[in-house]
Amino acid sequence: MKILVIHEVHPILETLLTDHDHTVDYKMGLSRENIIDILPSYDGLVVRSALKVDKQIINAGTQLKFIARLGAGMEGIDVVYASSKHIILYNAPEGNRSAVGEQSVGMLLSLFNNLNRADSEVRNGIWVREANRGEEIQGKIVAIIGYGNMGSAFAEKICGFGATVIAYDKYKKDYANEFVKECSLKEVFEKAEVVSLHTPLQNDTFHMVNKAFLNSFHKEITLINTSRGAVVNTPDLVDALKNGKVKGACLDVIEYEGMSFEAVENTEDKAIFDYLKKSDKVILSPHIAGWTHQSNERMARILAEKILRIY
Repeated sequence: MKILVIHEVHPILETLLTDHDHTVDYKMGLSRENIIDILPSYDGLVVRSALKVDKQIINAGTQLKFIARLGAGMEGIDVVYASSKHIILYNAPEGNRSAVGEQSVGMLLSLFNNLNRADSEVRNGIWVREANRGEEIQGKIVAIIGYGNMGSAFAEKICGFGATVIAYDKYKKDYANEFVKECSLKEVFEKAEVVSLHTPLQNDTFHMVNKAFLNSFHKEITLINTSRGAVVNTPDLVDALKNGKVKGACLDVIEYEGMSFEAVENTEDKAIFDYLKKSDKVILSPHIAGWTHQSNERMARILAEKILRIY
């Protein structure tokens, strides 16, 4: 097969595919129009999240046998339409599950122990101990919403700190194990002190975390989001941070990440984003949970292996 790769991928993908006599063409920096022009001559397409694979792209791929997404989320691909064209869809959530789990823990540790603030203070000649007294994960009730690859990896890691881990998944049953207790959403609202989101972005999760959702918790919570920014209604989260319903937030993803910082500055979202940037109750990172050297190779290898099972 001829396979088009339009975003940077670890070279192990090409090595494995060419070893089985497939041709891999790397074409970086193509415009959408360029992709549409050349796609008819390819049997496979490998993408990250930057390209929206909609009906127009799928229709251009008249010879496509598969579309492979280097990552977990498939919201950038019209899955229903691609499937109707008998195009096989691949992704690799197994490849970055450990990295996402580690970053979720790392952000929580940084927030609980005031590490960002303390680091900045010491670098500026300020030596303050009492005001930087931290919180421990041990003894906390940590709730996971969405118990797939990422949620289960986080459970495995966070329970090692002595936390009690519970999980709710709308679409799964009977997944309890030595790391986690399966529970209802009602129980999450009643017991959780830390809430970690690991859901895909789809119709029923868009702005799932909103004012009503946050006000349902019986305790003040710390929120972790390494899933998708639009799962959280950001203005409602900021209100909850201001009124103390949410004690702190670890956000690897935000609703505004598809925009440049300059674009945010020119919208009504400026005040919301400014609050997140300035608050020491918030830890921010640029959608890099899962973005490790090891996961980069692992995802490419897993995608290649999945493709080679059939081709």
